[in-house]
Parts: sequence; C-alpha cells; structure tokens
Amino acid sequence: MVKFSRDATMTAAIFGFFAMGWFGWAQEHPPRPWTRWLRAGSACAALILVVAAVLAWRLWDTATVFDAGTGRTSGIVVGCRVRLAGVGAGLLTRRNRKELVPAWIAAVVGVHLLPLEPLLHYPLLYPVAALVTMAAVLAVPVARRGSLPVSAVNGLGVGVVLLTAAILSLTSALTRA
Repeated sequence: MVKFSRDATMTAAIFGFFAMGWFGWAQEHPPRPWTRWLRAGSACAALILVVAAVLAWRLWDTATVFDAGTGRTSGIVVGCRVRLAGVGAGLLTRRNRKELVPAWIAAVVGVHLLPLEPLLHYPLLYPVAALVTMAAVLAVPVARRGSLPVSAVNGLGVGVVLLTAAILSLTSALTRA
C-alpha cells in the first residue's frame, strides 16, 4: 500500500474526517430507514479519525513522503479543488440547481485525488478517486429515479467509499506500526 506508516495514518484520519462530513450531508433529508445507517457511518468514521489521529501523533517523528516540494504541490492541488468546488457550487446555486451541489463537489473531490497519487505514491488514491467520482456522477440519476434527495444518495455513496478507504489505510498503518 503506502510506504510510510505515518502517511497511512494521516490518510486514514483525513478520509475518516471527510467520510463523517459526507455521511452528515446525506442526513439533510434522507429516507427515514437510512438515518440509523448514516449515523452509524458517521460514528465509525469518527472512531477511525480519532484512532488514526492518535496513531499519527505517535508516529509524527517517523519518515513521510512529504517534504517542502510535496507539501507545496499538494497544497496547490487542494487549493484548486476548493476554488473549483466553490465556484461550481456558487454557479449551481445561482441557477437554482442547489440540489446538484453535493454531486458537483464530490466529482471535484474525486478528480482532485488523481494528481495526488503520483505525488504521495499511494495507489489506493486511484480507486478512491474513481469510486468517489462514480458516486457523484451516479447520484443524480439514481436520486431522480428513486425520488430521493441527491444529497442523501451522494453522501451515502461518497461516505461509504471514504470510510472504506480510511479503514484500509488505518489497517495498513496498524500492520506496519
């Protein structure tokens, strides 16, 4: 998986944090039977986040793929993602298509992971990028077909992908640490 345990733990913490966010967004107007599962997903993601953050703190002085150049480049990629997601969300809101905002942001998040893999040398980022993007693209037609809120369908899909990636990253770190 990843070369350094510290990087795996930080990835698990980051994916856990964002999985909580996506499961939370899915709780905007979900079908009633989904609520307990979305809450359980949020709770699992929170647990992964805490465990990974503590482990990352304990491993903080160990090797990492990050150096000044890697940090700067990944910061630029993330900054572009934030701007693109924000501009798209603003335009969708202005055009009274606010329900599409979660899918737009998820698509941007998925695509932004692609240039991070060669930088971070973490092959897990490729399938995560593909699955998050796929969840975003499929959320709108699936939601419309089932008369469901896009935020619920999208949040569930992206939340599951990120929670799974967080578990995989944490498992990788724990088997190395």
